Amino acid sequence: MTETAVRVRGLRKTYGDHVAVDGLDFDIRRGEIFGILGPNGAGKSTTVEILEGHRKRDAGEVDVLGEDPAHPSRPWKSRIGIVWQNEVVAGEFTVGETVRHFARYFPNPRDPEEIIDLVGLSEKTNDRVGSLSGGQRRRVDVAVGVIGRPELLFLDEPTTGFDPAARRQFWGLIRSLADGGTSIVLTSHYLDEVEALADRLIVVVKGKVVVEGDPATLGGRATAQATVSCLGPDGPMERRTDSPTRVVNELAAHFNGEIPELTVSRPSLEDIYLGLIKEQETAA
Repeated sequence: MTETAVRVRGLRKTYGDHVAVDGLDFDIRRGEIFGILGPNGAGKSTTVEILEGHRKRDAGEVDVLGEDPAHPSRPWKSRIGIVWQNEVVAGEFTVGETVRHFARYFPNPRDPEEIIDLVGLSEKTNDRVGSLSGGQRRRVDVAVGVIGRPELLFLDEPTTGFDPAARRQFWGLIRSLADGGTSIVLTSHYLDEVEALADRLIVVVKGKVVVEGDPATLGGRATAQATVSCLGPDGPMERRTDSPTRVVNELAAHFNGEIPELTVSRPSLEDIYLGLIKEQETAA
């Protein structure tokens, strides 16, 4: 995964006096799942729309699959897949008709029936999209986004409305696409989803990248203190420590064996993310 699919340097976008994107730099490698996190208004959507070729930038260099998305060619567009945050599929057609229709726009589409099955809608193939639940319609959007075998796939809150089983099935599809060389840009408010899927991510606040890394080590997460919790004689006990094994051994000796309701945890991705946002807001 050394070849770069997306290269961004000094990206800037303003709306009047408001600076939405303020000098972003990042790279996305081929076959990489890349997460973009940030609070509402941080500049995530503007950045993604520029990469997709749907919004013009004010300054900076952007290379997406070897082209400038500000001047996209027709072949370049066929190499991009997008799952929009809002539903885009018309409701009067059936699921099968919809997916087969969009397949015709691409030179080498995947098998529509295979994709319908992968998003968990095989039993709804002949149902009109408008009759489906919100989560099921969302799955149709996902099917349309991946039908063209995209080299670069943009996912904006892709599993909104999915039940837990459907989310897990979708995660498997995304991993298989990445294993096949598809680069994926993921924006999601489900941090467990980002943690499960992303190889690397950036956190954007006020148009700037405040941290970049992989989910396991982001913001010093891997070396942060652990929390050891258990049920003591007088109620719940909790201790933060750099040496959780030592503390567990001490507790085991104290309890003469099994430690009641023992848990050992380090900060979650959500803990680190919320801490970063709070730190940036305080600094402002």
